[in-house]
Amino acid sequence: MLQQILRDMYIDPDLLAELNEEQKQILFYKMREEQIRRWTEWDVKLDKEESKMKIKAKFQHNNSKHIQWLNGADGDVWVWIMGEAHGDKTYEQISEELMSERARQQAQKEAEEQWKQKEAEIKKKFRDAMAKEKARIVAEKWKVEIEDRKAAKMVEKQIQEELKKREDEERRKGEEQIRQREELRAKELYLNLKRAQQQCQGSENEEEEWREQLRKSKAADEDRKHKARRARAEYHRQSLRAIQKGRVAGLSNLFQSANLNNGQESSQENSSAPPLINLHVPVGKSWQRPSRPISREVIVRWFKEEQIPRRAGMEKSSNLIAPWFHGIISRGEAEEILMNKPEGSFLVRVSEKIWGYALSYRHQTGFKHFLVDASGDYYSFLGVDPNRHARLTDLIDFHKDTKTALHIPNKALPMLCKEGE
Repeated sequence: MLQQILRDMYIDPDLLAELNEEQKQILFYKMREEQIRRWTEWDVKLDKEESKMKIKAKFQHNNSKHIQWLNGADGDVWVWIMGEAHGDKTYEQISEELMSERARQQAQKEAEEQWKQKEAEIKKKFRDAMAKEKARIVAEKWKVEIEDRKAAKMVEKQIQEELKKREDEERRKGEEQIRQREELRAKELYLNLKRAQQQCQGSENEEEEWREQLRKSKAADEDRKHKARRARAEYHRQSLRAIQKGRVAGLSNLFQSANLNNGQESSQENSSAPPLINLHVPVGKSWQRPSRPISREVIVRWFKEEQIPRRAGMEKSSNLIAPWFHGIISRGEAEEILMNKPEGSFLVRVSEKIWGYALSYRHQTGFKHFLVDASGDYYSFLGVDPNRHARLTDLIDFHKDTKTALHIPNKALPMLCKEGE
């Protein structure tokens, strides 16, 4: 499971949520080391490619394209620095002019759009008014039957001139409003550009503070690496101690099976709780295990066909189910079982996230959960425990006897000997 995470450089969010903070931290160190290793390989490969390109460019034909620098009177390469030559504007002046021009163009563009809308409104307004007035005149003419059509046209002309004056006055007011809005918009855009320039200048002042934070971050990384190295050394030392005690089985015993059918009836009679699953294993059936658990039925089949022959969840010296083993239960159910139990009480359950188990532990301030990887031919805490155990019972006994239980305070270690009610 750990090799797959390092290969893909990805961990499922549900699986990450099952890890505690120290497990996450050490897993981060290992992923970081893998990133550095890949980067080093890529850097070496890039250097080789660049050296090949240089050799190839050296032997190219003389007629190939090239660059020739213009030299000054002193024989050196001629360089012009904007703002320092005679007659050049300073950077601040150029920047001010550019910002003013951009603001003016933007405001002018917006003013043109507003004037188009205003012009359309004015035309529509007076076109409708003229149509109404014509309709009124025609209606009155037909009502009173005016004989002198010339007089009627004179009246109409006077009305048209009056409306024209009103239209011109309305247009003049509209132009004045648009012009004022254009000036205000130009000032607003200029202030925005000026504010953005000041923020860029302020970011340069924050560069020193950022460097100080970077230095502190690097120091913290070194401190975490030092702690991780000490943790690995301590686990190695405890592993050697366990081997001397005979608590860790050799790799040759990984494939040994136990006859679970013998004494099954007596185990059910002597055990305080019935077995959690049927211990009968079908013979001659093989199956392709998915990359991760996808359903409860698949987990049950995996446990029957791969874990029961390895006596997972069984006591070491009998065919009884270990009192700390609770089968397939959820994280919430485990916490409910341990809710009113004393500090140090624990239980082991089949995980629904990985091919393995989860150790749920009653802590002074709450609960802790540790994933046990069983995807290979051994049992170990996922990502943090270098010790590999042939049986699940060996892992539990090792961390009780050596008093090096991962992420469990030393003052609570004697309580590990309790049954995980």
